[in-house]
Amino acid sequence: MVKDVVIFGMLGSNLDRMPRNERWERWRPTISLFQRDDLLVRRMHLLHAPEHSRLCAEVVADIQLVSPETTVIPQEITIQDPWDFEEVYGALHDMARSTPFNPETEDILVHITTGTHVVQICLFLLVESRHIPGRLVQTSPPRSKGSPGGLSVIDLDLGRYDRLAARFATERAEGAALLKSGIPTQNAQFNAMMDEIGLVAVSSDAPILLLGPTGSGKSQLAAQIVALKRARRRIEGQFVEVNCATLRGDAAMSALFGHVKGAYTGAVSAREGLLRAANGGVLFLDEVGELGLDEQATLLRAIEQGRFAPVGADQEVQSRFQLIAGTNRDLYVEAQAGRFRADLLARMDLWSFTLPALRERPEDIEPNLDYELELVRRRSGVAVTFSAEARARFLAFATGPEGLWPGNFRDLGAAVTRLATLAPGGRVRVEDVERELIRLRRAWSPAATSATSTGDRLGRELLGDAAWDELDRFDQVQLAEVLRVVRESPSLAAAGRVLFAQSRARRGSPNDSDRLRKYLAGFGLNGAELLRR
Repeated sequence: MVKDVVIFGMLGSNLDRMPRNERWERWRPTISLFQRDDLLVRRMHLLHAPEHSRLCAEVVADIQLVSPETTVIPQEITIQDPWDFEEVYGALHDMARSTPFNPETEDILVHITTGTHVVQICLFLLVESRHIPGRLVQTSPPRSKGSPGGLSVIDLDLGRYDRLAARFATERAEGAALLKSGIPTQNAQFNAMMDEIGLVAVSSDAPILLLGPTGSGKSQLAAQIVALKRARRRIEGQFVEVNCATLRGDAAMSALFGHVKGAYTGAVSAREGLLRAANGGVLFLDEVGELGLDEQATLLRAIEQGRFAPVGADQEVQSRFQLIAGTNRDLYVEAQAGRFRADLLARMDLWSFTLPALRERPEDIEPNLDYELELVRRRSGVAVTFSAEARARFLAFATGPEGLWPGNFRDLGAAVTRLATLAPGGRVRVEDVERELIRLRRAWSPAATSATSTGDRLGRELLGDAAWDELDRFDQVQLAEVLRVVRESPSLAAAGRVLFAQSRARRGSPNDSDRLRKYLAGFGLNGAELLRR
């Protein structure tokens, strides 16, 4: 079916105005639309300001002379300041919403040669947003006498332009490569997820939730998301990163939200806080599941309204930032148990991505091996290589059933660092690999992996790696089990009943919570704070 051509355009108060004796001698953009043999216009909506009504009537009369089959509808658009973007867009938007477009039977063109630059931009935006379901049309002066001039139609469906589509595809590929730190990964699911994260990073400022086991690369991915947003000019502020597992007790509120001078004993000066430092940028909360419920409540208000009150303050402050959160916990289970706010989880879960464990991506171990070797070269200035036999032996182990990689990329990075450090002359031999494999098997044995359980992870997060490693192995195993039970219990008394089930029966008046509290205090840990986490 041939559609009727309908044109919307603004009257050119200067370009369409000519002395009567010259109006057919000189080019007028609106009139030129009707002087073409290849364009039959059925209807023209001629937009104009009230003060240009006389000029509009003259142009309408001339259109009728050139194209009597065209119906011209003058439409007044009241705009006080044609250079005020908000006013112009509002007026044209109201016009578009009140117009009964019929794209099924009409080919709608929007003439953007006339009007101020602000008018032209606003018409472009209205077509792009499909408030006006049409295409743009531009006219240009003739190059030779007797010609109506040039005319070009612009379809904003960029999918129709192969070269433009190729440019966008290249940009998306570059963004995905940046997110992957330039590592040529092969896992199809992982690559598809990186493509989606790339689109989200450049198109949305909503919170992003990164899930996955410890060492799966959440922190590095968060940093690369920020790098991509900077490359696309999506942010200007800082990238503020904090491990929530290091925030304990009252100090957590102050660290995140700041405090005023004198807010509590020792607050000798005001503190800005991490959320205010992230204003205009990105805040990455690693291990967000470790935040207490009070911190979660204030964080929710900050995300939703961009406002919160520092500790001890009477007035709120503002900070607008994008939140990226990372955790290796199942926050849905935590929310059901009352340890994580369901409303905060719902707010953060608009964009959630689960990073797979390294053992789930065996095809990506080899390119990540090369990446780790490159990191060694950057740190030490020495290029370390594998012999062909050593590389084959390491990859066979790494990608085979023995390659457990419980610490994921942390384990891989540590293994490569050890191999590079001990490699004579910067060349890793088969015997070097075999020695490292013995070390990995021992570290991943059932007896050893019990030390990398939930309790061990909590111990390292609460005490720090250095302090944890200074403990005797006996204390590590015992404390890890205590922390695991406390984390899974609703109270210290309940945890004590599990931990002291045998000895409490022999006590006349057992006080399990006090006994447990004193045990934890011996390591500088507060039992009540552990429960709030």
